[in-house]
Amino acid sequence: MRSVKGQRALRPVLCGIRTVWDAVGDGAFFCPGCGGDRNYRRLTGRRRLTVLGIPLARRGETGPVVECAACCARFAPDALDHPTTTRFSSMLREAVHTVTLAVLAAGGTTSRTVLETAVGVVRDAGLDDCTQEQLYTVVEVLAADAGFGTPADPTAEACGPALAIELHEVLAPLAPHLATAGRESVLLQGARIALADGPYSPAEREVLTAVGGALRLPAADTARLLAAAARTPS
Repeated sequence: MRSVKGQRALRPVLCGIRTVWDAVGDGAFFCPGCGGDRNYRRLTGRRRLTVLGIPLARRGETGPVVECAACCARFAPDALDHPTTTRFSSMLREAVHTVTLAVLAAGGTTSRTVLETAVGVVRDAGLDDCTQEQLYTVVEVLAADAGFGTPADPTAEACGPALAIELHEVLAPLAPHLATAGRESVLLQGARIALADGPYSPAEREVLTAVGGALRLPAADTARLLAAAARTPS
């Protein structure tokens, strides 16, 4: 017979707290544990006092939590605030496209060099089917909106309320998920377009300053970056 001397006898658990989880939603998210896009379940829990494994009394609720379908790790609901890789790419493309249109609306579309540069910037962001004609048409429509300013009118406000709101709606949700270098890159792509036909116009500088603000860049950093870009040979 095997000796059990020195070994602690295992005792059955008489009572404890058990959590029963219920799925209340699902979807796709960026899993911090896996480091990539995964499916998830959103769970809420009901705590029960158990005796000999039998639930007897309620002990409140817990959660909600987000459970990864791949690694089964559970996270706080704010894990869903981080965009999926697919969504992040879409947000970045939309940001570059919006900044491009804003700069073109401020500086005009009469320069072919500017349009060529703008198309290159937008295509590099992932919109491979962008053409000069498309950008020209969209900018003309925007220029007809008084809120976006009219470059032909020197007294017009370049970054009017409509454009300021559009920049904020597109850039502000992206800013928290971009490192400083990434936010600076979006601004500098707009600067590249504005400088394609010469120094910044007052309207272009106003729009780019608004872009920097929407990207949560300090005003001093925005001014420094724009000045450095103007000094860099194209």
